[in-house]
Amino acid sequence: MRKLINVFFVAAGLLFTANMASAQQKLGHINSEEVFANLPEAKTAQTTLETLGKQKQADIDAMIKEYQSKMAAAEAKQKTLSEANKETVGKELQAAGQELQDLEKRITDARTKASQDIGTKQGELFQPIQAKVATAISAVAKEKGLAYVFDIANGQGGNNLVFWDGGDDITASVKTKLGITATAAKPAAPKK
Repeated sequence: MRKLINVFFVAAGLLFTANMASAQQKLGHINSEEVFANLPEAKTAQTTLETLGKQKQADIDAMIKEYQSKMAAAEAKQKTLSEANKETVGKELQAAGQELQDLEKRITDARTKASQDIGTKQGELFQPIQAKVATAISAVAKEKGLAYVFDIANGQGGNNLVFWDGGDDITASVKTKLGITATAAKPAAPKK
């Protein structure tokens, strides 16, 4: 009788394990680049970032132009250096050199600040958009009963998925959930 009970438990365990192994979880994939390419908020955010970048670059270019003009003036002043005006021109050149160093530091600081400002603005603009897309992806995945969704966009770390065969492409459903109706050219599909 004891052997029969042991055999029963072993058989029940094997049956339970076999049932768990055969229950497959559904997988899906999405091309986030396609979603963002068609999302009006993302286009607006990108335009805002480009405008900010151009403004910052114009400010830096103006400072560079000022630096170049002051450098040319200092070089011209140095050509007038003679034994007779050595003391006067020498002091002027020294002051110009200090001014050029200060301007060079301001340019470097402006570049650093511009980079930080653009990074901060990018976070401010894209964080809510990414949260909105993530919410839509979660909703579609739950509606379709998906356990995992992989991003097949090339820009996401050089393709997060090495191989996929089939699965549910939820890109269109997520775009619909976000109210996107325009269709842009699809990015290239990953190689299988």
